[in-house]
Amino acid sequence: MATTIIDVAKEANVSPSTVSRVIANNPRISERTKQKVREVMDRLDYHPNFQARNLAAKSTKTIGVIMASSSVLAFQNPFFPEVLRGICSAAHASKYGMYLSTGETEEEIFDEVVSMTQGRRVDGIILLYSKVKDRTMDYLQSIDFPFVVVGRPFENEASVTYVDNDNTAIAAEVVDYLLSLGHQDIAFVGGDINYVVSRDRLAGYQQALETAGIPFQQAYYLQDSTVNEDGASAIDALFHLPNRPTALIAHDDLTAYEIISILERKEINVPTDISIISFNNHVLSQHLRPPLTSVDIQIYDLGLEATECLLNKMDDPKLPATHRIIGAKIITRESCARRGID
Repeated sequence: MATTIIDVAKEANVSPSTVSRVIANNPRISERTKQKVREVMDRLDYHPNFQARNLAAKSTKTIGVIMASSSVLAFQNPFFPEVLRGICSAAHASKYGMYLSTGETEEEIFDEVVSMTQGRRVDGIILLYSKVKDRTMDYLQSIDFPFVVVGRPFENEASVTYVDNDNTAIAAEVVDYLLSLGHQDIAFVGGDINYVVSRDRLAGYQQALETAGIPFQQAYYLQDSTVNEDGASAIDALFHLPNRPTALIAHDDLTAYEIISILERKEINVPTDISIISFNNHVLSQHLRPPLTSVDIQIYDLGLEATECLLNKMDDPKLPATHRIIGAKIITRESCARRGID
């Protein structure tokens, strides 16, 4: 049986109204009392039911948005402001607000989602990532809470509503584009392999090479964390291979920016010495020197479509899971050139 506000009041030896004021952070309640009540709430695993505090309300009119990492780190990546812009646009049209996760660790994010759902702080949740064996996604499925994923689920794909690009196909298309320019020695700097998007793009890269009769070389494959931690050494290793790559695919534009900066310091020219292409097509990419060829994955539309799917799911919980694939296209600029041509 769920813990009630009366249980908390009894355990803390205060009145239920005092507990309610502590939840609301009323300045009339002393810090000592607040601390005592909050300790009891934690011990009894009590989550305030904000919906129940207003019996007239049929919903919170709020959508929870969960990022894979802390908001401080996430907003360093232009992907998140743009996908949030799409979410806000659809939410605002339906008069919904947004509750953004603030947890710093995977454990904190999970605890926050539990609090959101058990406390009825939100009517539905959008996960802005898809991770291998994700505890949060498993939990949301287990309690049958309305949620949508931006990204293809690692497991139970058929039963989860999600919005994504066809990352395997678009990565293969990127390889084919470089092949059409005469490149065969193509390096790949992928993302964290614990995320499905990274796995799908790596799979597309490998499949396209296989189709072209080019063997996959482990030495050509790096993770973006390696570049971020010790980029100069990683790039040195690539350029000291017997057959050094003439083209490189980066997991996202931020990784490409870092690689180009390293190359510039080493006096390696893009695209004369190596062609570079990446994903996400951030607005800054067209202003880079040279302007960066990048895949436009329609980030705004990912957020917009995910929110519309969630609103539909909240309106009718019996709706079957839907899967929406957002188109993506290569935006050609000056960072890629035909092999051997300036």
